[in-house]
Amino acid sequence: MTIRERIEAQEQEFLRPQAVHANAAGPRARHEEAEDFRTCFMVDRDRIIHCKSFRRLKHKTQVYIRTSGDHYRTRLTHTLEVSQIARTIARALALNEDLVEAITLGHDIGHVAFAHNGEEALNQLLPGGFRHCEQSVRVLTRLERDGRGLNLTPEVLEGVLNHSGFQTQKQQTTLEAQIARFSDKIAYVNHDIDDSIRARILREEDLPSEFVDVLGKSHSQRIDTLVRDVVDSTEKDLSQGLQQVTMSPRVGTALKGLRTFMFEQVYLGPAQRKARDQAMFIIQNLFEYYRNHPEALPSLYQEILKEEGLPRAVADYIAGMTDDFAREKFQELFIPGL
Repeated sequence: MTIRERIEAQEQEFLRPQAVHANAAGPRARHEEAEDFRTCFMVDRDRIIHCKSFRRLKHKTQVYIRTSGDHYRTRLTHTLEVSQIARTIARALALNEDLVEAITLGHDIGHVAFAHNGEEALNQLLPGGFRHCEQSVRVLTRLERDGRGLNLTPEVLEGVLNHSGFQTQKQQTTLEAQIARFSDKIAYVNHDIDDSIRARILREEDLPSEFVDVLGKSHSQRIDTLVRDVVDSTEKDLSQGLQQVTMSPRVGTALKGLRTFMFEQVYLGPAQRKARDQAMFIIQNLFEYYRNHPEALPSLYQEILKEEGLPRAVADYIAGMTDDFAREKFQELFIPGL
């Protein structure tokens, strides 16, 4: 018996029947022989964490707040926090932790510079629109490894594609993918509050009492409440034969309320308006420049231009840029003397 086979046998013994078992994973786009050391989901996790697009997340902002502080979240630290929360939930529910980890490590790999401001700009510029969850799948299947993609399992790609928004029963995703979706919300709502307080955009006492009275008055208390509630609520549903990850109505309503508050006060609030406008301006002008100068695109995007058209090639190139690289390109192209 190989090490992989031993791990797969342990999954059969210890994971609940509703879990995705590695030995039952769907086929990759390009056939590969199974390893003797790692399961397919362990392979996917490692491919994601070692790819260039993952490393670029350290220079993409989570919430676009220009500061000199060292302690604000980036898209990379957000990803790590989501992964930690999701693995805790998966382990508690006896679901596939390796699959959950692979999904969460890859879920934001297609995010644009300047957080959601960059995504909003590309959504307006790309015919058919732009969604970062779809771009994450595109990075993993089309853009990484010089256009060959990482050749991941369909379970990981499905989880990455469906991580945005709140879970609805209409979407029949794996339980592991649903955990990733909930963990994303738990992480960003809470760490964005923490960063906003650090940036003096919010004060702790500004948080609506009807929500913090339910979830907790500190960062750690709120995460603990939310994780425990997901585990307890989901355990009850699974025991009744329901194939869903869920929250109790009381806690779920409080999380959604706090999320709405953050959109109104921070993400779309007046304190961030100047930063939003600057980010949109940079992305819009870079897009227009490369649309008018396609010869300036790197070779990978020249291939995409031939196969899928100029707007798609330009969007792929800009979506891969970090905040710093986008600013540097903007300065290089539009500011004299630099």
